[in-house]
Amino acid sequence: MNVSTLIKTALKEDGAFNDITSKSFIGQDKKAKAVLLAKKDGILCGTALFTAVFKALDKNCIVKFYKKDGDCVQKGVQVAKLRGNAQAVLSAERTALNFIGHLSGISTLTNHFVKLIAKGKPKIFDTRKTIPAYRALAKYAVVCGGGKNHRIGLSDMALIKDNHLKLISNLNEALALFRKKHKNILAEIECENQKEVQAALNAGADIIMLDNMQISRAKKAIKLIRDFSSKNYKPEIEISGGVNLDTIKKFAKLDIERISVGMLTHSAQALDLSLEITIE
Repeated sequence: MNVSTLIKTALKEDGAFNDITSKSFIGQDKKAKAVLLAKKDGILCGTALFTAVFKALDKNCIVKFYKKDGDCVQKGVQVAKLRGNAQAVLSAERTALNFIGHLSGISTLTNHFVKLIAKGKPKIFDTRKTIPAYRALAKYAVVCGGGKNHRIGLSDMALIKDNHLKLISNLNEALALFRKKHKNILAEIECENQKEVQAALNAGADIIMLDNMQISRAKKAIKLIRDFSSKNYKPEIEISGGVNLDTIKKFAKLDIERISVGMLTHSAQALDLSLEITIE
């Protein structure tokens, strides 16, 4: 779904094209000014989307942001101002705030993780745990917060998970066949124990994911991987599962390249932003 379709769908869902309150009580030709205020500190994301929502109802609406995506905003600070048809501004308000609040929430949470491991080796990655049809926006928000994107979808990278492994009879042969067909696509294998890590190494995985491992078990798996590695083969190591703001520092001290965090996109709290209107 492209952004234009998403906006129209969201506005239709909210009844914005038939806003009975605004159309009944606000003059058709009345103009309004509004300011967007930050109610909490955070990382801004979704400025273009916010603007596009208002323009979908009033093409002449003027929106000016004082901050850009990825910038820090402080509580009480005016983030943007706008001017347009009063009915349109009122009808678009909630949809615009929902978009920018949700995306800014993802950026803000991502930035919390990034700052907590600022001096560590690994990078923070997102996952595919996103609202359906909303993934591109969510992953953009992660980048605005300083994080990295894992695979965008199922087609751009192979990630052999536990359910795949149950159905693969010979991992070495399967991965070798995959490489013949897809020479430039990375292959990652999810592992839950030492035996699976060794199997992933034998198969030549590009990335080995240590899934839901306690620190002590993860250290043993990392040692096994590093000892197995050579000048010609050194897989990246990814930690996944059980990672939150309380545990991230412990994982960041490990000799790994990646930490994937599902909660960046599935549990981020929306950043509190509000629109205050002044009728002309």
